[in-house]
Order: sequence, then C-alpha cells, then structure tokens
Amino acid sequence: MAEHDEKIPPMGLAGGFEKAFIGVSEDYAGHARAVYDYGRCVRILMLEKGMSEDEATEYMDFTVVGSFVGVACPIFVQRMNYRDIMPVP
Repeated sequence: MAEHDEKIPPMGLAGGFEKAFIGVSEDYAGHARAVYDYGRCVRILMLEKGMSEDEATEYMDFTVVGSFVGVACPIFVQRMNYRDIMPVP
C-alpha cells in the first residue's frame, strides 16, 4: 500500500471483529478499506455477545453494515461458492 497521504483518510476498522478480518481493498479514489467476512462477524456476535443467529444478522445488517462512517468505512463480504451464483447446467 502507498504511504499515508494526509488528504486520504485512514482506513476504518470494525472494532471487535478482528478475528473476521480477511484483508484490505482500495476503492476508486484510492481509499484503503478493511475487508471482513460477514459470516465470521455473525458468529463472533453469537459466541461473544450471546446473540441468536437472527439477532446477530439483524445487528450486522442495521448497526454495522448499515452505518456509514465515511469513505474509509469497512467492507463486509458474504462468501459464496461460484456455483451459488452461476449454476452449472
């Protein structure tokens, strides 16, 4: 990654989801974005906060993914198998 430029905001991190961190991406303007595994985040909420799967999913959707905290906000990826989106005939 390029050295930090004062004009580019620092990468935003999602506190409490360190075990779900899978990498870094860069958007069209060159902002570094932390990337997290959505499914792992849900499991973290279930195991560490005692939430049900439905509660954890709702919390992720509305409180975490649904909050915009600026151009450096994290990305949450829902992992899928290629066959899930492109079925083989």
